[in-house]
Amino acid sequence: MEKYVSQFAALAHPQRLSVFRLLMRRYPDRVPAGEIGTTLDIRPSTLSGYLSDLAEAGLIEQERRGTSLRYAPVMAEAEGLTDYLWRDCCRARVTPAMPGKPGRVRNVLFLCVANSARSLMAEAILRQSAGSRFEAFSAGIDPRSKPDPQAMAMLRELRHETDSLYSKPVTQFRGDDAPQMDFVITVCNRAASADLAAWPGAPIAAHWPVPDPVELATPEAYAEAFLILRARIKALADLPSDLARPDLQRAVDRIATLEA
Repeated sequence: MEKYVSQFAALAHPQRLSVFRLLMRRYPDRVPAGEIGTTLDIRPSTLSGYLSDLAEAGLIEQERRGTSLRYAPVMAEAEGLTDYLWRDCCRARVTPAMPGKPGRVRNVLFLCVANSARSLMAEAILRQSAGSRFEAFSAGIDPRSKPDPQAMAMLRELRHETDSLYSKPVTQFRGDDAPQMDFVITVCNRAASADLAAWPGAPIAAHWPVPDPVELATPEAYAEAFLILRARIKALADLPSDLARPDLQRAVDRIATLEA
């Protein structure tokens, strides 16, 4: 019990909890300390103390890459803490959310900031490749007025349907009449770092970072983003439909490491 008391104490501070939540949203990324501080508006000296406290509690780990320290949650510890809270503290009286019944259509929402290129590519790829098992959606935290023309031209050249693709705000999927999501997948770091409210129904959340083709605006950049997304979406579609939730979460997290 002493270990769990220490971990609860580490998370009992609002800003330490914000750091941990950010790292959980960005998993399996290892996030540089500077980016954590900028995203959460925490001074470096203060952030160093928070990171040290979380690491001492066993909740996060650090890795040095060159001159940069990068941080990620220790998932085994997070799972153990959650399991202890549910089984021991709550005596399993609170039923955790479970995935839908095997065989039913599963809704997948791809999120980025602008909803102009990567998330729309993902929506188009899943819609074409997954048959009747999935329904694909996409949205942006700060959407542009219209899709990126180069992304749309590439999709049409590859014979993907684009007439139904448009940039839309994430709030469109928050209403009472919105479809309930089974998966919410961010495809850019800014979207993953955004502190959005929890989704109804506790869908599987994942972060699949993809380089932004709009920045380079070259055919090669768009092709790279498309191929990465296609490989990951194929892996998602190939997952067994009867996986238990913890196994499904781990499998979707592993997909984030796949390249073209």
